[in-house]
Amino acid sequence: MNANFDVTEHLMVPDHQIMSADEVKDLLARYNISYEHLPKIYNDDPVMKAIGANTGDVISITRSSQTAGIAESYRLVIRKPKK
Repeated sequence: MNANFDVTEHLMVPDHQIMSADEVKDLLARYNISYEHLPKIYNDDPVMKAIGANTGDVISITRSSQTAGIAESYRLVIRKPKK
């Protein structure tokens, strides 16, 4: 594996952005949900490492969609459980 490979530049990896506290507050209010309702992503995911995400961050994922045009989804970064 090439140590200089940037996973965020791969064609199949959609745009991932760490959301600000205000953006998260608006997101939770818009959908009337809490952090626990968000889908999860592990902190050791290669993209989470690449963008510098920390446990507790909320990530906005934006991808192109043939049916929706642009599709946004959100993930809460959690620590991967130890085995």
